[in-house]
Amino acid sequence: MNAPKKQQIIKAKAHEFVLPLIRDGLVIGRDAPIGCVALRKALDLLTAFPFEHLEIEDDIIQDVLVRQALLRRIPRDRLLAFVLRNIKPAMGAEEIMQLEISVEMFIEESGE
Repeated sequence: MNAPKKQQIIKAKAHEFVLPLIRDGLVIGRDAPIGCVALRKALDLLTAFPFEHLEIEDDIIQDVLVRQALLRRIPRDRLLAFVLRNIKPAMGAEEIMQLEISVEMFIEESGE
């Protein structure tokens, strides 16, 4: 009786580690394993972009951390409403969701 042949295969995918890890924001669940204070400290150390803390009174989402530059293009209330309407249904209270947000501005000015 022949012993079965054993084969080991190792596969890896490597790519450049790019900072910042967070592009535009984080939505932090109420029961997430790491809280807003710790995430803010990490973002302050890892990125040159300032992030703003937005608190939410909700049963799933506790906090949103968003790049301050985005809040110059979209009002805070509109962003929070967007998160509650579109992100909240896709997440659990124990999760942290990363945001990549695209805001387009259309400006029209008429001359006098």
